[in-house]
Amino acid sequence: MTTDAALRATTQNSLCPIARTTSLISDSWTPLLLRELMVGRNRFAEMQSSLDISKAVLSQRLRTLEDNGVIERREYQERPPRHEYHLTEKGWALWDVLLAMWGFGDAWLFRDGAGMEIVHASTKERVEPVLVDRNSGERIDVRKTRLRIRER
Repeated sequence: MTTDAALRATTQNSLCPIARTTSLISDSWTPLLLRELMVGRNRFAEMQSSLDISKAVLSQRLRTLEDNGVIERREYQERPPRHEYHLTEKGWALWDVLLAMWGFGDAWLFRDGAGMEIVHASTKERVEPVLVDRNSGERIDVRKTRLRIRER
C-alpha cells in the first residue's frame, strides 16, 4: 500500500471529521475542481482547460468524487457519449469548506490586496466569509471550544 493509500485508509476510519474530509479533498486539484463545478463549469473539457490539468488526473479526481457521492455524472449527448458533472447535495455542502479556505487565503496569503474576491450577486459588495455556530449565530472562536467523542 502506498503512503497516500495508507493515509486514506487510516483517515477514512477516523473519528475525526477533519481527517475524513482531508481524505476526500486532500490533494491540490480537488478543491479547485469543486470550485469549477460550483461556478458552473460542468463539462470535462471546460474543467481541463480552466485548470490546465491532465486528462488522467482530472478523470481520477472526478471518479473519486463520484464514488464518494460528491458529484453525479449526467449524459448530455448519446453519440458519442458525453457527460456533464454536477454537484450533489453532499458536494454543495463542501462550499463551506472552500469558503473557510478562501477566508484564510484572502486574509493571510494576499496581504498586498491582489487576487480574486467574492462579491454579493445583487449588491456587488465584498463578501468576507466567517464561520458561525448554527445554534447561537455567534462567530466560532476555537479558543472557546473543546473536542469530545459523540455518544451514540
